[in-house]
Amino acid sequence: MTLEEIDRLATATALKVFGAFHPEPGDTNTGGAGTLVLLGPSPEFWEALKASPEFSDANHPVDRWSGRVIAALAEQLDARAIFPFGGPPYAPFLDWAKRTGRAWNSPVGMLVHDASGLLVSYRGALAFEQRLEIPRTSGQSPCVTCDTKPCLRACPVGALGAQGYDVPACHVFLESEAGQDCMTRGCAVRRSCPVSKGAHRNEEQSAHHMRAFRGER
Repeated sequence: MTLEEIDRLATATALKVFGAFHPEPGDTNTGGAGTLVLLGPSPEFWEALKASPEFSDANHPVDRWSGRVIAALAEQLDARAIFPFGGPPYAPFLDWAKRTGRAWNSPVGMLVHDASGLLVSYRGALAFEQRLEIPRTSGQSPCVTCDTKPCLRACPVGALGAQGYDVPACHVFLESEAGQDCMTRGCAVRRSCPVSKGAHRNEEQSAHHMRAFRGER
């Protein structure tokens, strides 16, 4: 089994391999796995979700879709499925993401991914007993070569930037008329990252995530 084969099978389910790493002895939540493979949405994810039985129910459709699809993929590949939801306790997906060498802390604090930018999202992981070969990555954040760093200036009210994230100010802004651009098109900071184009995130999908962020059903 190779990461390329795993990615091919994941792509058939509207997911993609977003990175992998070899856990160290004693790592929590990995269950002694030899390789952990992180999965995120492919460009086909949103249409697959909308066509799913989970989407007709407002009760956490993305998590329930992820649970069903990744569990089935894990069974197919003789792996164990691990999810970022369903806790506490919660698996340390942000730490795992950085250990893949494909995600880093961005200038605004959020993770930035080498292919999805600030629109990175992890839907689950596959834990394999065997130690799979992992292709070498560049090991360098795209932020290093980003001269303009638009993410630092993109928030319309300065709620998210180098100073951190003022969550209450963000929520107040999203309730305003001016905040409807972020509500319907997605967070302006996340969209500003040049690499975010690689996520192929359409506005309908972004609006769904923003409503979930606001706690709406």
